[in-house]
Amino acid sequence: MILLMVLVVVLILGLCFGSFVNALVWRLHQQETFREEIDVLMIKKNSPATTVKITKLKQQISDRSISTGRSMCTDCEHTLAWYDLLPLISWLSVGGKCRYCRKPISRQYPIVELLTAALFIASYSFWPKGFTTVGTFDFSIWIVALTVFMALAVYDFRWMILPNRLVYPLIGIAAFQRLAESFVFHAGVQALVNSLIASLIGGGIFYILYQISNGNWIGGGDVKLGYALGFFVGTPLQAILLLMLASAVGILAALPTVLTGRFKRNLQIPFGPCLLIACVILVLFGKSVVNWYTNLLVS
Repeated sequence: MILLMVLVVVLILGLCFGSFVNALVWRLHQQETFREEIDVLMIKKNSPATTVKITKLKQQISDRSISTGRSMCTDCEHTLAWYDLLPLISWLSVGGKCRYCRKPISRQYPIVELLTAALFIASYSFWPKGFTTVGTFDFSIWIVALTVFMALAVYDFRWMILPNRLVYPLIGIAAFQRLAESFVFHAGVQALVNSLIASLIGGGIFYILYQISNGNWIGGGDVKLGYALGFFVGTPLQAILLLMLASAVGILAALPTVLTGRFKRNLQIPFGPCLLIACVILVLFGKSVVNWYTNLLVS
C-alpha cells in the first residue's frame, strides 16, 4: 500500500514536471526568436518605428519569463486559469483544443507529460543506489536532471538545437552532484577524478569529431552535452559505453527511414535525445550493461 502511494506521488510529480517542460521549451524558444529579431532590428538604421518594435519585443521576452511570466495559450496568448494547467487532465477536458480560441493544442503536451511521468516511475522503481541519505540525495538530483533531459530532447527534436541555457545548468547540476558525493558524502577524491575523466571522454571525443568535420558530423551542443552526461555516468568505461549506446540508438532511429526508402544523404537526426536515452539506461542499469559488455569482451 505504501509503495502504491509513493508511485502515485511520483506519477503526479512526473506529470507536473512534464507540464513544466512543455512551458519551459516554448518560452525559451520564443525568447530566443524575439532576441534574434531584436538583433536584426539593431543593425538597421534607428527610427521611431524600430524603437517601438524593439520595446515591444523586449516586453514579449519579459512576458515569457520562466520565473515571472503568466501561462498563456501559444496561439491566442490568452492567460490561462489554474484549471487550464492541470497536467493531462486539462488537455483531455477540452478535447485537445484551447478553451478560449478553440485552436488545436499539440499532442506534444500530453506525450511529454506522460513520458516524464514514465521516466520518474522507472527511475524510482529501478534506482540502483537505494534510498539511503546519499541515495536519496542522488535521486533528487536525478529527478531535476531528468526534467532538463526532457526539455533538451523536446527542443532538439523540434528545432535541432541544444540550447546553452539548458546545457550549461545541466553541467552545473552534474558537477555539483559529484562534488557533493566526494566531499559531503565521502565518496572520495578518486570518484571525482573518475567522473572528470568520464566527462572529458564524453565531451572530448565529440569535440575532436566536431573539429575534424567542422561541425558537419556533430553539433556544438552535442559536445557540451557529452561533458554533462559523462559526469552523470561517472566512470570512463561507462562514458565510452554512453557514446556506443547513443550511436546504436541513433542507428535504430534512422532505420525506419532507411527501410522505407526515404533516406537522404543530408538527412539530419537529432543526436541529443540518443545521448540522453543512453545516459538514462546507464544510470539505471549501468552495472548490468558493464557486466554484459565485459563478459562479451572476455568470451
